[in-house]
This record gives sequence, C-alpha cells and structure tokens, in this order.
Amino acid sequence: MDSDRERWDNLHAQSTKRGDASAFLQIIFREFAALLKPGKALDIACGTGRNAIFLAERGWQVDAIDISPVALTKLDAEAKSEGLSIVTQQADLQTAELPRNTYDLIINLRFLERSLLPPLAQSIKPEGYLIFETFLIDQQQVGHPTNPDYLLYHNELLDRFRELRVLFYREGAFSDEGSPEYRAGLFAQRSRSK
Repeated sequence: MDSDRERWDNLHAQSTKRGDASAFLQIIFREFAALLKPGKALDIACGTGRNAIFLAERGWQVDAIDISPVALTKLDAEAKSEGLSIVTQQADLQTAELPRNTYDLIINLRFLERSLLPPLAQSIKPEGYLIFETFLIDQQQVGHPTNPDYLLYHNELLDRFRELRVLFYREGAFSDEGSPEYRAGLFAQRSRSK
C-alpha cells in the first residue's frame, strides 16, 4: 500500500538512530542461548534493522523484510559498513509470500499482520524457532497503537501458534523498553516434520 510505504518512509527519513535491539529479543537470547545456534533468520517488518543487526552480530545470516525502502537503505549501509550478513527485501507484508521450511529462526517484533501468521509458521524449518512480540488490546488505554487491527486479544498469540511448542510466553504490562506498554510475546519451536 503506497500510503503505508510513504508514512514509514517519512518516519524513517527523520530518524537518526536505529536504537537497541528489542528487550524481548535480548531476554530470549539470554535465557535460551543454548538453543539459538546461528543459522538462517528472517526479521519481519525490520525497519532500520535494530533486531536484524543484533542477530547478524551473533553470526546469523539474516533476511530482513520491510515496506520502507528508506529504512532498508539505512540498514543496507550499516550492514555493509560493519560487514554483516543481512539481505534486505522491500515488500508489503499484507501480500508478501514467504518460502516454506526455510528459516531456523523468525522474529516478528512490534508488528501484527494476522493474514501473515499461518505462512510465517510454515516458513520455519522443522525444529526451528519463532520469537514474536507485539502489542495487546490493553495498549489502547495508554497510547499508540490504538487500532484493534494491530493489537492482539488476550491469549490470541497462543491460539494463533497452537501448532508450535511454546517454550516461553508472557502477556501484560512491561516497561523494559521505557514507558509501560501492554504486550504479548512468545518463544516457540516448530516440531520435527513426520
């Protein structure tokens, strides 16, 4: 959608700093380091790449997808200057097609496109992992975002990824990235195919 791309391009053009990796991503990597051996990863809605860079710095080969060419240009430049293995792709995630059985790890942080969830789970290799965190419906009480299309209902994340083995889950108000925000997050594994 052109208006979405333009809106995100404008926001990313004004930002001067990519910021630290998601607190949830850092928690999962700290608590489950033994499971998360470098391989092929996908960062959904990567923006300027704070999470893609975190993964690449730890040896992952990262595919990073976003709607904003401005954000991806910034990520490409930083990855090149730091010699990191990141391949970017500009795509509208409402219509993007994901390859099946391809990634050892998929991360989806602060983004929700419900139509993408089934293909996202199928894009994980058997025994691969998913790290997913985004806003809950309760976020409407405290600030952005407020549109229910982009907010999870209680336990929705668990329901949507029922076919995966959940290794860690949290839901509620968290202030690990500054002001309190209502979020749900999970770390899950796809089972070995039969």
